[in-house]
Amino acid sequence: MNRLLWILQAVLAFLYLAGGAYKLFAADELATTLVALPRGGWAVLGIIEMAGAVLLIVPAALRANPSLSALAATVLAGETCALAALYARASLEFAPTNPLWWAAFMALLAAFVAYARLHIRPID
Repeated sequence: MNRLLWILQAVLAFLYLAGGAYKLFAADELATTLVALPRGGWAVLGIIEMAGAVLLIVPAALRANPSLSALAATVLAGETCALAALYARASLEFAPTNPLWWAAFMALLAAFVAYARLHIRPID
């Protein structure tokens, strides 16, 4: 179980780091998308995702306050759900190609990692 959680943490960290960098550095382009957040809003979301990605791995790997990894996973799951809710409100489209499915999957993985690191297999 520990190995699976580390793999999930690494995959989530990579995906959130990439997504956060995109939100941070392409904020001007994203400001004109369906979810009309201002440039600063996209930049803040990018910083949150990038910081969360780092916190998913570093505290647990260094065994320095590893509960921060669970907290980061919780914050990332909540941020993903909030952004997905904004997108759903704007689009009202539930096609199989809709990014809401991907967001729901990412949020569930992050929530599972948070729960598992707190209750099933905490890092000592």
